[in-house]
Amino acid sequence: MYSVMLLRKQDSFLLPTYPVWEFFMTITKDEIIHVANLARLEINEASLDKFADQIDEILEYINTLNQVDTSKVQGTSHAIALTNSFREDRVKEHLENSQALSNAPEKEDGAFVVPKIVGR
Repeated sequence: MYSVMLLRKQDSFLLPTYPVWEFFMTITKDEIIHVANLARLEINEASLDKFADQIDEILEYINTLNQVDTSKVQGTSHAIALTNSFREDRVKEHLENSQALSNAPEKEDGAFVVPKIVGR
């Protein structure tokens, strides 16, 4: 089993003063069930065991990566350099409401009808 510790000081998280790789991460079945519930997924006992094993393998690999010395590696926000591609705003012709709704499976009062997802 694996565990990781973060120390909380007010609103910021501080890394412990000891090397992180001395501690290992774990995930419990209760945490998997909690995340599945948040994602509105139904999960059976067989899948639960399978996911726990798979997540433990991923966390074990992360622990291996934590052991790599990255002190001389400059931090990045992306793996590759990115630049924004800006263009001038241009006024274009828009779809008429009837055109936009022409392929809608369900419509009402000139709007799309979609399943309610908030407050289920």
